[in-house]
Amino acid sequence: MLRPGDTIGILGGGQLARMLCLAAAPLGLRCHVYAPEADGPAFDVCAERTVAAYDDEAALGRFAASVGVVTYEFENVPAETAAFLSARVPVRPDPAALARTQDRFVEKSFLRDLGLEVPGFEKVDSLAELESAVARLGRPAVLKTRRFGYDGKGQAMIREGTDPADAWAAVGKHPSILEAFVPFVREVSVVAARSLDGTVAEFDLCENMHRDHILAETIVPAAVRPETATAALAAAEKIAVALGYVGVLAVEMFIVEDGAGERVLINEIAPRVHNSGHWTIEGARTSQFAQHIRAVAGWPLGSPERLGRIRMLNLVGRDADAWPEIAADPRAHLHLYGKGEPRRGRKMGHVTHVDKD
Repeated sequence: MLRPGDTIGILGGGQLARMLCLAAAPLGLRCHVYAPEADGPAFDVCAERTVAAYDDEAALGRFAASVGVVTYEFENVPAETAAFLSARVPVRPDPAALARTQDRFVEKSFLRDLGLEVPGFEKVDSLAELESAVARLGRPAVLKTRRFGYDGKGQAMIREGTDPADAWAAVGKHPSILEAFVPFVREVSVVAARSLDGTVAEFDLCENMHRDHILAETIVPAAVRPETATAALAAAEKIAVALGYVGVLAVEMFIVEDGAGERVLINEIAPRVHNSGHWTIEGARTSQFAQHIRAVAGWPLGSPERLGRIRMLNLVGRDADAWPEIAADPRAHLHLYGKGEPRRGRKMGHVTHVDKD
């Protein structure tokens, strides 16, 4: 167990690392951020920093020696980096859990083997395999690279009339999976924490709306039946336990309706704090960031109790230019990430409204 005054190492210097640093400070814990980019927003608020490549073993060795535990803010940490560090210092979540979620085919197979319902999927390593997979799954379907895709990147929709060769070229002819299109009525997520002693604490089910493949708005609680929310939380806990996970993870899901009512299909796992959990900073007893810090430090988890009805909006690109008006709203909780140019599609901040009535 880390003690106040000890240091947590964080791989990655983006806004998630920034908010992890801000959550660690009130607990008396320091953060050392390691990232290859010198302008990461987390560097504004961390106690120590290292700017170096993820394959720089000399820098990684010094980093490991300076911290009591290592965690990460993004899931595409190179496997070699995680292995190098884990031989020298505890890495949480465990690199084995990270590896399972870095490859979409491995992840989907893991979920299916747990007995959880997922969209139909096929492994695709060539154009010929893609054409066969389309014939089996039908159209529409979604082609996704197995690795390194996020916010809609590395994906191509295959509709009626789409030439599979065009979709294969659109994903760079990389190893992929084809997923059956899901006619969902809602996209939801569960943000859950699991401690070193196996305790699981879950925040209420979130309902998410996307624009241009980027999360635009999160509403809590999700407008689903109580038994559907219970099933979603149970699925997330089952995943966390099966992974032997320590820290916060998010499980993204689809809600579909049929004659039997609502069903939960698992879309993917994010092995980190998650955009759909940002509302917890003001909207829960313990934020997702504080939960993650507590979990990886070996501390008891805090309460995930929700403090009202929540609406969280992402500020993407020029949305952040409205900060004076947002700051003037006494009901708004504004978070800006300290980034530079507000490019199209770039997450610049978020704003949360909590209705306690």
